Amino acid sequence: MAKNIALFLKQALNNPASVGAVAPSGKALGRMMARGLGPDSGPVVEIGPGTGSLTRAIVAAGVPQENLTLVELNEAFCHLLARRYPRARIIHGGAQEMGAHGIRNAAVVISGLPLLNFPSGLQHEILSAVFDALAPGCKLVQFTYGRKPPISPQVMQNLELTWHLRGRVWANFPPASVYEFRRGG
Repeated sequence: MAKNIALFLKQALNNPASVGAVAPSGKALGRMMARGLGPDSGPVVEIGPGTGSLTRAIVAAGVPQENLTLVELNEAFCHLLARRYPRARIIHGGAQEMGAHGIRNAAVVISGLPLLNFPSGLQHEILSAVFDALAPGCKLVQFTYGRKPPISPQVMQNLELTWHLRGRVWANFPPASVYEFRRGG
């Protein structure tokens, strides 16, 4: 765990724009994000996995590594993830590029991206790619440290997204809120 924190802090200091948190996600947040997942969940995509805190919870929920695609922009994090999850598909690139990597029909997308840090244009690109990658009716699970949905209202309207609060995780540093987003009603 100390190695995770050291790598996380080093990457946050070297490239603060690519790391949107003050610490890796805690176990309680991981459990809330992975709630409902299991061996029969189907393809799961995680965008912005960082050091793999949420990934660990996804795998612990029973999702086979072979059903897991991890999309990470930070190269050092990609190397770490490849060592830890050798049977998962690791993509070094931005979440907005998922279509170019052939990601389709995902059962769920789990996001650790700091969407509030992104301009609305980039949010729109990423979320368009997310909902293109999801099977019809499937959802995006996203956390934020804020108390309202972490997607611009204009982007939600443009993409016809609906949301609901899955829950708040007070046992995380800092406390986090977990939302589910779907396209359409």
